[in-house]
Amino acid sequence: MNHILVVDDEAEIRASLEEILREEGYGVASAADAEEAMVLLRDVPYDVVLLDIWLPGRDGLEVLAEMRKLTPEIRPEVVIISGHGTIETAVKATKLGAYDFLEKPLSLERTLIVVKNAMEARRLRTENEEFKRQFSASSVLTGESVPLKALRQQIRLMAPTNGRVLIYGESGTGKELIARSIHAESLRREQVFVELNCAAIPEAHIEAELFGYRHSAQPGGPAEQRGTLERADGGTLFLDEVGDMSLKTQAKVLSALDDQLFTPVGGTQPLHVDVRLIASTNKDLEEEIAKGNFREDLFYRLNVVPFFVPPLRDRKEDIPLLVREFLLEFGRQYGRPRMEISEEALEALAQYRWPGNVRELKNVIERVLILNPRVLRIERKHLPPLSHKAGSRPTEEFSSLQQARDAYEREYILKKIEEARNNISHAAQLLGLERSHLYRKMKALGIAARE
Repeated sequence: MNHILVVDDEAEIRASLEEILREEGYGVASAADAEEAMVLLRDVPYDVVLLDIWLPGRDGLEVLAEMRKLTPEIRPEVVIISGHGTIETAVKATKLGAYDFLEKPLSLERTLIVVKNAMEARRLRTENEEFKRQFSASSVLTGESVPLKALRQQIRLMAPTNGRVLIYGESGTGKELIARSIHAESLRREQVFVELNCAAIPEAHIEAELFGYRHSAQPGGPAEQRGTLERADGGTLFLDEVGDMSLKTQAKVLSALDDQLFTPVGGTQPLHVDVRLIASTNKDLEEEIAKGNFREDLFYRLNVVPFFVPPLRDRKEDIPLLVREFLLEFGRQYGRPRMEISEEALEALAQYRWPGNVRELKNVIERVLILNPRVLRIERKHLPPLSHKAGSRPTEEFSSLQQARDAYEREYILKKIEEARNNISHAAQLLGLERSHLYRKMKALGIAARE
C-alpha cells in the first residue's frame, strides 16, 4: 500500500483529504504542524506528502527544505498546497524539490491526478536509486593483479558497444560480476539488468522463464507472465551458464537473437525487443559442440566478444584485498565492528588453491565471522581447515604438525557444537569430555562460547 501524509493546520481539510484518499486505497496519516510532520516522517516512510505552505510556527517552504535532507530511502515526493498561490511561490517550491503545486479550494479530480503522478514519480525514483546502488556496490572488480587490470581495460573498451559478450570462467570466479560491470559502464547503464541462471531452472520451465507465457500456458499458473527477454527490453540480459541450455531452447534463443523477435509460450503475437545479450559458461563450448551438446551457430552468435575470467589461484595477490572487502561487507551485515586479520592468516589463505574460487573464499570469511562472534582480529587458528584439492599439498597450508592438529581439532569441536545447537554441556557429552575441559579446549583454540 502507498502511504500519504497530509500536513495542514485546517482540521476540515485534513479530514476531507484523509477520507477521499482512503477511498482511493491509500494509507493516510495527517499532521497539524511542521514539528508533528517531521516526527512522523522520521518514523514511517511516506511516498507522498501534501504540504500546506502556511503552517503555524514555520513556513511550509522551510519544512520542504528540511524534507529534502532526508535520506533517499525515506524522502517522499512533496506536493505544496496553498490558498494564496503565486507564480513566485510555485517556482520557489519547485526549486526546493516540490513535485507539484495545488491551489485552494482543492479540485478533487486534479488532487487525485497529482497524487497518482507523484506516486509514480516516487516509484521511478526509488527504482532508479536502487539500480544505481546495486551497480555501484556490486559491479566493482576488487584486485590489482595483472589479469584483473587487463580485464578492467577490456571492459572499458567493450562496454560502450552493443557487441554480444561471452564470459568464460570456472564456477565461482565472478562471471556475474563481470556482466554487471559491463552493464554499469555501457550506454544502457540507466536501464534494467536482468539475469537468468540457465543451470538453476528446470528444463521444463526455462522456455517460459526466457520468453514468458500467455493464456495459462503454464498449468495452474497465471494467465500471463513476462519473460526475461521482455523484462530486459532496453537494457541488458545476462544468460548465466548458457552451456546448460537444451538444444531445443538453444534453437529458440538463436532465432530470437537474429532479429530480436520472439513469441511467448502459448502466445500468437511476436514481440520485438532491444536487448544487449551477455552470456557466461564454465564449460568448453567448442568441446560441447564436438559432443553435439551445443549449437555451433549459436556459439558464433554469442562469442562476438570473449572475456576470460582468471581463477583465483592465478591472481593470489588479490586475496588480501578480497578478504578485507568481505570483512567489511559481513561486518556491516552482522553488525560487527571493523575486523582485522593477521598476516599469518592471510598467508594461509594465499597458500590454498581455492578450487571454488572467489565464492569459496567469501564463504570461508563469512563462516569465520559467524563462528567467532567476539573475535576482532582473525588469526590463523580461527580459519577452518581447508581441504586439499587440485594438487595442493599439506605443507602448503600448515607450517607445523601442531598447527595442523589444532586446526582439525578446532574444526571437529565446532562441528559437535553445531550438532548440539550451541549447548556446551551437550557438546561435551558428544565429545566425551568434561564440560570444564571442553571450555579450556575452546579457549585455547580461540572458539567463542555462544550458549
